[in-house]
Amino acid sequence: MTDPTEHGATPSSPAPARNFPPSHLTPPDGAAATIGVSTSQVEAVTEAGARKGRILAWGLWDWGSAAFNAVVTTFVFTVYLRSESFGPSGTVEAQLGWALAIAGVLIALLAPITGQRSDTSGRRKFWLAVNTYIVVAITVAMFFVLPAPEYLLLGLFLVAAGNVFFEFAGVNYNAMLVQVSTPRSIGKVSGFGWGMGYVGGIVLLLVVYFGFINPEVGLFGVTDENGLDVRVTMIVSAVWFGLFALPVLFAVPEYRNPAAVEREKVGFFASYARLGRDIKRLWKEQRNTVWFLLASAVFRDGLAGVFTFGGVLAASVFGFSLSEVIIFAIAANIVAGISTIAVGALDDKLGAKPVIVAALIGLVVSGFVIFFLHDGGQLVFWTAGLALCLFVGPAQSASRTFLARLIPAGREGEVFGLYATTGRAVSFLAPTAFALFIMIGGAPYFGILGIILVIALGLALLIPVKAGVAATAAVPKVPAE
Repeated sequence: MTDPTEHGATPSSPAPARNFPPSHLTPPDGAAATIGVSTSQVEAVTEAGARKGRILAWGLWDWGSAAFNAVVTTFVFTVYLRSESFGPSGTVEAQLGWALAIAGVLIALLAPITGQRSDTSGRRKFWLAVNTYIVVAITVAMFFVLPAPEYLLLGLFLVAAGNVFFEFAGVNYNAMLVQVSTPRSIGKVSGFGWGMGYVGGIVLLLVVYFGFINPEVGLFGVTDENGLDVRVTMIVSAVWFGLFALPVLFAVPEYRNPAAVEREKVGFFASYARLGRDIKRLWKEQRNTVWFLLASAVFRDGLAGVFTFGGVLAASVFGFSLSEVIIFAIAANIVAGISTIAVGALDDKLGAKPVIVAALIGLVVSGFVIFFLHDGGQLVFWTAGLALCLFVGPAQSASRTFLARLIPAGREGEVFGLYATTGRAVSFLAPTAFALFIMIGGAPYFGILGIILVIALGLALLIPVKAGVAATAAVPKVPAE
């Protein structure tokens, strides 16, 4: 039974109402005095209501970011770049792989530090805004990439630069998860954001497909002459991302370090020394967590490679037109979204590790099917390609919950920050493996083996990691530096 004194009532008085007072009974003190509810209860409910709005605003950034993830890097602009207008098949794909590999190296060198420095400066939201709108500007600049070989370098540069700043924005965005959730809701909120990304991708792809790419004459008289349909799509994508990124900037307060964990600001190069000390401390205290961070970083990069190069392979190996690639992309997002939600129940019943292992095995098998049966035409890619998408979402979602069960109480922010950091640090693996295998095999479909290799390596690193729940422990103080 509920203790009637729990919310400030006297032992002889009836238990107070638990509903929020009528809207006219504000401010909180007046409402509390009127109906006998403690001020703290009113403030808690008010905060809960505010949090719901912040969650929606936070999730809308993910919705908007599909403009870059789905349209630019996966299904439209990179597919446009590998057309014969820019160069011979195989050569362009390899150059795209190298461009993304260079971007990955820059991310590995800079993302951990930019994330750490935005935390210590208390300007996390500021840097989310800066990096987001740099990506928006880069996407607008893609309008000027005409379908000719002399524009290939510009296109590759914009894709690579966009990836770098998008990842910088993502580090700050992911760090804001703890600001819009509670320990009991962090998984649900995270899943909501992830789902918003899938749905946003579907909606935007439908808009650009039926509005510009599929019709012979699209909206505003746009045609495919000089790649105008794709180039205008980049403008639409930039506006989409820019608009849906605004709510989180207005609704979620700027981050401020609690005094208990506040850290002194240090210079850029000193930030690397601090990062090294943080990792060393985690290795000493939570080695199993470090191994999972390493394993998940590798297989998550393989998962990213599935989407990054999926559209390229569909076009160059299986002869998909740009319109067909977009139709496949819509189906892929639907499959990934549904499977991610559905498998969440298995995660709770069986644990995250079996879900991740099964998903990674499914990805490897599906990848080999595509490689060995690539001569079978589009039907092979539709079946095995959608199977790949079936496993990607659950692996991503379950890896996050796996880590949540390992983190000692009070260190969630630190370890989830390293989760983002390690993922960025190896983000060059899949693009590099993709490009190398194309060079070795001499044909674009050999790039599939590079993606499979990265996923299989991540699976091998995951096997010895022990699943479990972290022991409760006192929150360690940040050591003096």
